[in-house]
Amino acid sequence: MGRTWVWAPRAKHVDLVLFPDGERIPMRAQPRGYYEVEHPRVRPGQAYAFALDGGEPRPDPRSQWQPEGVHGPSCWPDLGAFRWTDAGFQAVPLSTAVIYELHVGTFSPAGTFEGAIEYLPRLKSLGITHVEIMPVAHFSGSRGWGYDGVCLFAPHTAYGGPRGLQKFVDACHAQGLAVILDVVYNHLGPSGNYLSLYGPYFTSTYHTPWGDALNYDEAGSDEVRRFVCDNACHWLEHYHIDGLRLDAIHAILDLSATHVLAQMAQEVDELSARLGRHFVLIAESGLNDPRIVLPEIGGGYALHSQWSDDIHHAIHAALTGERSGYYEDYGSIEQVAEALLHGFVFRGQYSPYRDKRFGRSTAGLRGRQFVGFIQNHDQIGNRAVGDRLSATLGPDALKLAAALYLLAPFVPLVFMGEEWGSKRPFQYFTDHPEPDLAQAVREGRRREFASFGWDPAEIPDPQDLATFEASTLDWSEAERGEHAELLRWYTALLAIRHQEPSLANDRLEATSVAFDERARWIRMQRGRVILACNCGEEACSVELPSAAGYELALASGPEVVVRDTHVSLPRHGTAVLRLRG
Repeated sequence: MGRTWVWAPRAKHVDLVLFPDGERIPMRAQPRGYYEVEHPRVRPGQAYAFALDGGEPRPDPRSQWQPEGVHGPSCWPDLGAFRWTDAGFQAVPLSTAVIYELHVGTFSPAGTFEGAIEYLPRLKSLGITHVEIMPVAHFSGSRGWGYDGVCLFAPHTAYGGPRGLQKFVDACHAQGLAVILDVVYNHLGPSGNYLSLYGPYFTSTYHTPWGDALNYDEAGSDEVRRFVCDNACHWLEHYHIDGLRLDAIHAILDLSATHVLAQMAQEVDELSARLGRHFVLIAESGLNDPRIVLPEIGGGYALHSQWSDDIHHAIHAALTGERSGYYEDYGSIEQVAEALLHGFVFRGQYSPYRDKRFGRSTAGLRGRQFVGFIQNHDQIGNRAVGDRLSATLGPDALKLAAALYLLAPFVPLVFMGEEWGSKRPFQYFTDHPEPDLAQAVREGRRREFASFGWDPAEIPDPQDLATFEASTLDWSEAERGEHAELLRWYTALLAIRHQEPSLANDRLEATSVAFDERARWIRMQRGRVILACNCGEEACSVELPSAAGYELALASGPEVVVRDTHVSLPRHGTAVLRLRG
């Protein structure tokens, strides 16, 4: 006799509907809007739904499997039947981590969890320690970025569903790779979103750019908070996920005395103690606010790390010359130095783009509390045509950009294909079956970029299968010419990062940076390792910080020459040196 339940305070009565015969079983009302029932057909493999007040059957808000899509019946998977082989696996600490972000649908030709397994040895040999997968919670259609998921407990069926995700995580652990899952708790997608029929999951008090905000601090919010905290722990416990990347937490709006993210951090800590496994929570935030990673006793959320867009923006603007949009605030070599020294460029200074002061001091934080990158799904896919940095910069400039962030004191994040300078774009793609929604997404995308002067005809159609196919990695690129050379460069940089003991010290005050704005060179020292980069168009000579002997550990080309206390760098030249002895 199995038991199931649902929170549905907006219903006067609820039926459990079993398929394929459509049998309806009345559920018993419980306190605070809960309904439950025991029945012999409540078992793994059974398709079911809930009918509220005699209405049409709807998926379970906590559905763990949607084999027929977001509008179809839910199904109970047997998560305990999978035979894990990862006993004793522990992720390496963030202080020594290197993250690789991938989209399951475009990472491999198969576009599935199992299809991705074939390429895991390549990530291991590259020097990756953590694989971060973009959201896999079930969303409308077969293809998409995943940020419009609506069944937050159910791995996307087109990727391989629950069993496929378990196989993928187990295979990652077999390679020594930890897994971070991107999760979205600021909004849900529009298609298949039935939560508001069940209860007060959403609020009209706050708004997000993508849809209704979740209700974390008004009437009924206790159960909404329970919903997302249980979801976080669900992935960690039942799928052996090692950490979560929390999408756009600046749009998680909560004025409660205990913020929902602080509650989540507490519960994840408790789960960690119970299971004997280490977990990490990494936030994406547009606030430049260190409170996110500060201890709860100091008013923080006690998350482990946060993405730093400033690191990306400073390096990108300095090397590409772009100044539109938020790049208006960046472009100087001094700002690259500020990012390398402090994690954020804006720490309370005036931001011309925002026309206000922005950010707070990062004093006292460690490098592991920032994730740095030069590319990610947002910074590529939210461009008009999804062009990568390799479409703008030449091979030497790509090497320089990679060295700046891979040897910095932060947790580096590599976006899939970046390591060989993939020429494939990563474009915004969707597969909404509803014609009106599909057209609204298509027109919205074109309208957005038309405001920046783009011809709407040049904007890829998100609904077109060709847009998705164009974004799928071509792994054969990595074996050819400049692509293979760049891949060797990334591998060598990460080998230095892993092998040099002084780079394990992630105290920000242990990093020193010098630069020349006019000559456009920058020099960073971390212990015995010195990085010298020429961001300019003319050759230059960079003075080394002491008369001690140096050895050239890695150079971007033969024109890089070390002479006594100087290193000569060609245009976009890069040198990695070690102190002798």
